[in-house]
Amino acid sequence: MRNDFHFGENGLSARRFRVAVAALCLALLAMLAFAQATHFHSNQTDADHCQLCIAMHSAVPVAAATAAIVMVAFGVSAPQPAPTFVLRQRISSLFIRPPPVSC
Repeated sequence: MRNDFHFGENGLSARRFRVAVAALCLALLAMLAFAQATHFHSNQTDADHCQLCIAMHSAVPVAAATAAIVMVAFGVSAPQPAPTFVLRQRISSLFIRPPPVSC
């Protein structure tokens, strides 16, 4: 079967083209990540109209879904969070009577 998208006899230039495109995509992704990490807004209303914030925040659900698909494909279980214990003090003014006393 002959490939219509063929650059050379051994396909070396096709591989170089793919590597160059992948490197370009990674460079653009790194530049966008740097721009997102280093910029800030003085108030929340500015962030609502920032095109960079809108673009990066719309990509977050896709990245999370991709990570979940990869984890399922490799059979990796999701990391379990460490159990947290919350100590709560009871406010006695909320109760009608004091707690029972054990003997």
